[in-house]
Amino acid sequence: MTRQAPTTMLEQIATIALRARILLLIALVASVVSGILTAAGANAILTFVVAAAALATLAALVGEATEQLGAYLGAGATGVLQSALGNLPELFVGIFALRAGLVQVVQAALVGSILGNSLLVLGLAFLVGGLRHGTQRFPAEAPRMMATLTLLAIAALVVPTLTAGLHTPAAGHEDTLSIAGAVVLLAIFAASIPVALAGGPTSVPSETMAEIEEQERPWPLWLAIGLLIGAGFGSALVSDWFVNALGPAITALNLSQAFTGLVVVALAGNAVENVVGIQLAARNKTDYALSVILNSPLQIALVLAPALVLLSYVIGGAAFTLVFPPLLVTTLVASVLAVAFIIIDAESVWLEGAALLGLYVVIAASFWWG
Repeated sequence: MTRQAPTTMLEQIATIALRARILLLIALVASVVSGILTAAGANAILTFVVAAAALATLAALVGEATEQLGAYLGAGATGVLQSALGNLPELFVGIFALRAGLVQVVQAALVGSILGNSLLVLGLAFLVGGLRHGTQRFPAEAPRMMATLTLLAIAALVVPTLTAGLHTPAAGHEDTLSIAGAVVLLAIFAASIPVALAGGPTSVPSETMAEIEEQERPWPLWLAIGLLIGAGFGSALVSDWFVNALGPAITALNLSQAFTGLVVVALAGNAVENVVGIQLAARNKTDYALSVILNSPLQIALVLAPALVLLSYVIGGAAFTLVFPPLLVTTLVASVLAVAFIIIDAESVWLEGAALLGLYVVIAASFWWG
């Protein structure tokens, strides 16, 4: 018998899957508690941990709400939305961190988000999927295209660092060069929108987390939009509280800004939603897993990093350029090249996943002291 469509608001809200309800509850509780702790001037470490939990769940809710809009807009439009809005929490953290003068944290967080997806999450996906299913094969065209675009975008990000480090005639003009690079990257993103709308490699796979959870119908449109707006607004508030607690927490925990940005801040903005890619690989849907995982670094390189460069000149605080420390640049390029070589043969084994995880651990350890 066909189930009738929900008519009342309560019935419509009941269509939200259990996972999303749990995320919403955790996000609400953690956000309220972090706000209270901030207002009360509570222990910085406790405030930092609670705000990080709130930020992680809010980031996941932004992803969930954006994905649900795909039922109304189509996979291509959803890919564009995810590229533009999927990194809202990280964008807000970057803005408040720059206003607080924490440039090293922002630099490391951007690189850490790319490394976290390219090495940690992809490594776990290959490891879990390989141990459960053996050699996993996938159509290589879309992952190869995303890896190529990411490599090209990162190459554009690296150029200002090279001009400064090699003392070329462009040295001393890194601000102008960074702005030019940011504009070019955002223009490339704009040029990719028609490709995504046509179902290109940056579009979202038709099989999404909603299908994994066996939802029978998407959320109501008003609910998806409302939750997206609410999660975005909450991310802005929590990001401010998170950054306020960040400096004292770094001092109290004796952590370096580089390690905090590379590992802690980067994972806080991606931890929950990255579970989706690992679940897909565990279900032997490697092509979908790769699309979900590899799209995130591409968004960061094409949208988030250049947006922070341009915004830093209007929000006050520290100016943000694309001149990164040499070790960050080296690890960034190495990770993207490693991923490109691994996916080029259109198959993966658990040992490749273990190798990616090992590389991530070594890189993270190298920044422990700064």
